Amino acid sequence: EFLPDELAIEAPFFGKNVQSMLKLGRAQGVAMAAALARDIPITEYAPMRIKQAITGNGNASKEQVAGMLQRYLRIPEEQMLPEMDATDGLAAAVCHFFQTSGPMARTSGSAVKNWKDFVNQNPDKVRR
Repeated sequence: EFLPDELAIEAPFFGKNVQSMLKLGRAQGVAMAAALARDIPITEYAPMRIKQAITGNGNASKEQVAGMLQRYLRIPEEQMLPEMDATDGLAAAVCHFFQTSGPMARTSGSAVKNWKDFVNQNPDKVRR
C-alpha cells in the first residue's frame, strides 16, 4: 500500500524469553523476505545505535525513546500508542533517516557520529 523504497530494521538482540525471541526472529524474517522480494535495500541497526540516534543515550529507556519521537514528529499525546514496543519500528525508521539524510548524515564532507559532533560542525543550525 505504501510502496517503501528502503527497510530499516532493528538487529536481533539476545533476550531472556526464548519464545519471544523466536517470534521476533520470524517477524523480522518475513519483513526482510518481503523487502528482498521487491529489491528493497535493508539496513540493520543495533538497538543501542537506534537509542543513541534518537535520544543521544544508547542506554535510554523505551519511554525516553517514545518521548523523543513524540517531540521530533510532533505527535499529539492522544495519538501516542500505549505499547512502548510499538515505537521501536518508528525509532528504527527515524534513526535510518538521521543516518542517511538527516542531521547525522554527512555534513560539510565529514561524518557526524553524534549530536555533539553535529552541533560543533553546524553552529549556525543550532539554537542555544
